[in-house]
Amino acid sequence: MSWLSFSHDELEARDRYKLLSGAIVPRPIALITTMSKDGSINAAPFSFFNVLSADPGIVAIGLESNEDGSLKDTSQNIRESGEFVINMVDRPMADAMKICAEPLAPGVEEPSRAGLTTIPSKVVRPPRLEASPASFECTRHTTLEISASRQIVLGLVRHLHFREGIVDPTRMRIDVHELNLIGRLAGTSYVGMMDVFSL
Repeated sequence: MSWLSFSHDELEARDRYKLLSGAIVPRPIALITTMSKDGSINAAPFSFFNVLSADPGIVAIGLESNEDGSLKDTSQNIRESGEFVINMVDRPMADAMKICAEPLAPGVEEPSRAGLTTIPSKVVRPPRLEASPASFECTRHTTLEISASRQIVLGLVRHLHFREGIVDPTRMRIDVHELNLIGRLAGTSYVGMMDVFSL
């Protein structure tokens, strides 16, 4: 068997991104809602995201700065308020999620532009998205400054919301078919929960 191998440090950053994000798939998508100091609501999707701990509940999101080194809205809002909401993305939300990924001027609220209704959270200021099948209210636990352009935020889950029919309240089990999430592959490719099997 032959292999194509690369030294991490000899690869250009863009090529590392393509190889890592193209091979570590599918990645769940967090459509994160935050709120600025002036009360503007921001929503942006992140596929460098996952749950890392359940005791306590800790999620991780990888954030990227703008090309000039300034913080993007999500990073700035989390840094200032310490609060955010992770809204999971199901298949019906895919087009709205894509709209939220488009670059917009500060102060332009992505949810309304994408046709997404916001509803109040229980314990944090940023709202959650009504269309999301599962949302997690979080406060910042730790921010890791990885490089001048990258941060990893660890969030402490404070409150969990699930659309009716997704959780069996007796067994506390998730129905993945009802959840109907999509995941990020490489480039513009995504995948749905179509091939579920048990081992």
